[in-house]
Amino acid sequence: MTIALFGDPSALAPALTQRVARSDGSFVLRHPEPLRSHARCVGEWLEQWAARTPAAPFLAERDAAGGWRRLSYAQVREQAGRIGQALLDMQLPAGKPVVVLSDNSVDHALLALACQHIGRPLCTVSSAYCRLTKDTGKIRGILETLDPALVYAAEPGVYGAAIRAWGGQTPVVFSDHAGQFEGALRFEQLLDVRETSAVQRAFEAIRPDDTAKLLLTSGSTGTPKVAINTHRMLTANQQQMKQVWPFLEHHPLHLLDWLPWSHTFGANHNFNMVLAHGGSLAIDEGRPAPGLIDKTVRNLRDVKPNFYFNVPRGFDMLLPFLENDEGFARDFFERLEGVFYAGAALPQSSWERLEAVARRVRERPLWFTSSWGATETAPANTSVHWHIQRAGCIGAPLPGVELKFVPNGGKLEMRVKGPNVFPGYRNAPELTAKAFDDEGFYLIGDAGRLVDAARPELGVAFDGRVAEDFKLGSGTWVSVGTLRLRAISAFSPLAADVVVAGHDREEIGLLVFPSPQAAGMSAEQKTAVLREGLAAMRAGGGGSSQVPTRAMLLAEPPNADAGEITDKGYLNQRRVLERRAADVTALYADGDARVVRA
Repeated sequence: MTIALFGDPSALAPALTQRVARSDGSFVLRHPEPLRSHARCVGEWLEQWAARTPAAPFLAERDAAGGWRRLSYAQVREQAGRIGQALLDMQLPAGKPVVVLSDNSVDHALLALACQHIGRPLCTVSSAYCRLTKDTGKIRGILETLDPALVYAAEPGVYGAAIRAWGGQTPVVFSDHAGQFEGALRFEQLLDVRETSAVQRAFEAIRPDDTAKLLLTSGSTGTPKVAINTHRMLTANQQQMKQVWPFLEHHPLHLLDWLPWSHTFGANHNFNMVLAHGGSLAIDEGRPAPGLIDKTVRNLRDVKPNFYFNVPRGFDMLLPFLENDEGFARDFFERLEGVFYAGAALPQSSWERLEAVARRVRERPLWFTSSWGATETAPANTSVHWHIQRAGCIGAPLPGVELKFVPNGGKLEMRVKGPNVFPGYRNAPELTAKAFDDEGFYLIGDAGRLVDAARPELGVAFDGRVAEDFKLGSGTWVSVGTLRLRAISAFSPLAADVVVAGHDREEIGLLVFPSPQAAGMSAEQKTAVLREGLAAMRAGGGGSSQVPTRAMLLAEPPNADAGEITDKGYLNQRRVLERRAADVTALYADGDARVVRA
């Protein structure tokens, strides 16, 4: 099937991939087209669109009255210039970052753009460290590591305690209620200055390898690391995407997006894709969580985006609204050209449900696409820029990217090199050295395989995290990522997510988090779905490493405060197994009525 996005048959580049075999058993994939020239720094995008389309809408968010606060490119450039001047006037210590503690907002975006325009590094920290826990120890340690030049947050009621616990002697800025925090500045004060030529001089002095921002890794396996993101990484990555998505140049994105700017997906991929190509971004204050998904639905009705980026949990939370409200489904799909899900994690059952709703309310097909990347790679390394029929493919290497496959424990470990790859971790030379192999490839920790060994242009199938997999007592490796997706689909519509257990045991067991639809099912129906799902996976074959023998439905949803789920909506398998050790024990005990066996 040929996909003509926006009615444009040239919207997507052809699928082209070269494979280079190596004598050590590894091989390298690369795109045959070289990376073309790209912007010197992030600020060049803002300058370009403020001059070319000054009145075009850029940023929007809900205001206190329930309407929309909207800013054009010219307004954003003018306000970012004022803030940049205010930061220069403060004579902040060189090299230290401006640190943001709160969620996405227009003020947050203006501060970030101002920093990147004058060459001041920015670091947005996940708001969960302040919002979801009263324990200030972790955020205090993060702030001590970052050593900020200035700290910004939306308001002191949520974020003030963490800043006080840290105790650093730096300027603190709040958008609201700044008077409640002694010595704090109001965000309006940063706007109450006149831009001078100093901002332009600082802008012109930025070089591609200068630090644009710092991003914390997820910290799922320990203390977060601080990844350096340079201007070259960010601008190269958007050029790489434009070469395989040519439609970006002629059909700008108009997005509604909740994905947090403390993570590379929301910030570097989505926000930068809008900015680089003159699109618009409406900030979604909703989340894929009970009580917040309703806000997303309301916003989607208003905005009607032409592209939708989300994580699997976000699509799963949205699906009941789409399936049960045809009016909303028509609003959602009216202008939609494509659906982008992160990585390979979208269960096939979710894909099929989205397609089914789309077919009810529109004639043209819905394009599903994905990518694969990391905080350290700006983020995209691969892209699906052709039609695929089911989830699992993460695309092919982008122009300028080299993707090396190395045999490792029965899998092919993927390593990456390119202009979008980071130079290292901040103030951590030993960690940086361990992050690269002897050829300079970044050790990303994921595994992959060719969809078709004879046709590399058909892309790469994700094959899980190398470190996430484990061995059964028999010594057989279990591919957690692959099995998890099979289980979610097999348990549809009961399962929202699944955790795979069985390390050093003889059999695989599954802990199942229920979906919103599960609330309307009887205990007998839930048991039947689990039993039938286990039977279907057994019928599919694959041996003990791919066939779970037992499953247990959990009563308590994943707890983000306890680290079981990240801001992006991903389940932290390791943390769930640690925190719910008693449930794992029950899963393998005899006589527990909650356990369903194949």
